[in-house]
Amino acid sequence: MNRRRPILACGIAAAAAVAAATQPAAARPAPAASVRLLSLNDFHGNLEPPAGSSGTAIDEHGAAVPAGGAAYVATHLKRLANRDTLRVAQGDMIGASPLISAAYHDEPSVEFLGNVGVTASAVGNHEFDEGHRELQRIQHGGCHPVDGCTPAGTWRGAKFDYLAANVVKESTARPVLKPWTIRRINGVRVGFIGVVTRTTPTIVSADGIKGLTFQDEVDAADRAARELKRRGVRSMVLLVHEGDQVQSGQRPDACGVVPGAGTRIAKDAHPEIDMVLAGHTHQQYVCSVTDPAGRPRLYSSGSSFGRVITQIDFRVDRRSGDVVRSSMKGDNHVVTRDVPADPATERFVRTWKDRVAEVANRPIGTITADLTRAPSPAGETALGDVIADAQLASMREHGAQVALMNPGGVRTDLVYKASGSEGDGVVTYGEAFAVQPFSNVMGVVSLTGAQLDALLEQQWTGSGEKILQPSASLRFTIDRTRAVGDRVSGITVDGRPVDPAAAYKVAANNFLLGGGDGFTTFTEGTDPVLGPIDLDAFVAYFGANSPIAPPALDRISGR
Repeated sequence: MNRRRPILACGIAAAAAVAAATQPAAARPAPAASVRLLSLNDFHGNLEPPAGSSGTAIDEHGAAVPAGGAAYVATHLKRLANRDTLRVAQGDMIGASPLISAAYHDEPSVEFLGNVGVTASAVGNHEFDEGHRELQRIQHGGCHPVDGCTPAGTWRGAKFDYLAANVVKESTARPVLKPWTIRRINGVRVGFIGVVTRTTPTIVSADGIKGLTFQDEVDAADRAARELKRRGVRSMVLLVHEGDQVQSGQRPDACGVVPGAGTRIAKDAHPEIDMVLAGHTHQQYVCSVTDPAGRPRLYSSGSSFGRVITQIDFRVDRRSGDVVRSSMKGDNHVVTRDVPADPATERFVRTWKDRVAEVANRPIGTITADLTRAPSPAGETALGDVIADAQLASMREHGAQVALMNPGGVRTDLVYKASGSEGDGVVTYGEAFAVQPFSNVMGVVSLTGAQLDALLEQQWTGSGEKILQPSASLRFTIDRTRAVGDRVSGITVDGRPVDPAAAYKVAANNFLLGGGDGFTTFTEGTDPVLGPIDLDAFVAYFGANSPIAPPALDRISGR
């Protein structure tokens, strides 16, 4: 009996093997490939660690900790990556950037992103700040047509694909950049689709996007998904430069979003799309939504300025090529500065900082106290007032009587305390640039008094309010208790009540003059005349009027 047991055992094992071989494929566990995505959004050229409130993030414990900076982004990316990792981005990686990047048309930031392995990025609205032709140069290479090559030499183009499925040329209806791209990782294919907020024409200068149409994000994503499916790609990621707001102080992996444009896209996009990585609103969240087929879909966003890296882990069925939805897991990691800075990136940033230092450190004037964006109850700010005064001064020779500044164009405060060796109260060119980084062109148009009133009524929309910052020559009263469209009264120019039928010369940057931020009444203006770059006007004003004290916040009254 003992001698026959091995034979019997072998027979049983063989029978089991035959049974396994004849078992239907559906009954056996499907072979799966592991994939990890690491993503960034809204980097805005912050190669150096951002300062102030822009340089902190709420961590998993609810504490505000120092975060961001390219050298720390690089370290965290290396620590989070494995051999099955792809790195992607969701737009606004450039534009509205600090001088270290913007002085060279953001080539340093795009080079950094390529160096850390970003393989694809949706375009953001700020990628169009210098126009779509400049964006194509950033993608494909070549030196700037006006400023020429940087100290690094001829620009060779981005090492990653910018994706813009919903941005098409009016003349051909074809995308201005690639709508999608495919990457192979761990033996499987993953398709990436990129779209940008369809509101882009209202938040960038009209001249830079002339001839382009920004289509509905969902419609464009669906077209791209169908094309990827036709090519046999079943694992799909939507990179979208649009998102939602959250409650202040939210921890990185919470999902306390206020459903808006981002949620609409995340829920309505084609069911073949497995996850939606978002941006634009500078918020952090990790959510699950239901797609049109009733299946769960991951939806996330990773703050801004390089303060958070989003990690997405999932498995792909090797037979079907589709993502196993139940395997998806998202995790937002704060880019803390308690780790060693990546040495190569540190050297890279220092090189560009040294190159721009001479320009950045040049004093332009002085202030007697902080000029901030802190609003009065009516929404007026000291720094906004000073900018409006500078813009009016720059356009006086063209007949300007008043000037208006959009609040979103004022990017940071001017602080009295010295940031370096320049001394307290000294404002440098680099600090001025940080306040107004867009290089918008100043202009003046004629509006009737009635149109000026209509323009000021456009400070309120269904999505909130944007209080225009007025020059000292303009005053008005607001009453938020009244209906939208009837909140402004008591408008005066140079102390005299506005005549609805009279013409007034109104100065503003070309973003506003093109109807930006929903101020479409500007486009009804006549006799347009262009002037200097807004930053040049700001610098000249400091040179002529220093020291500058914070003005009294009494130009806008009311509640």
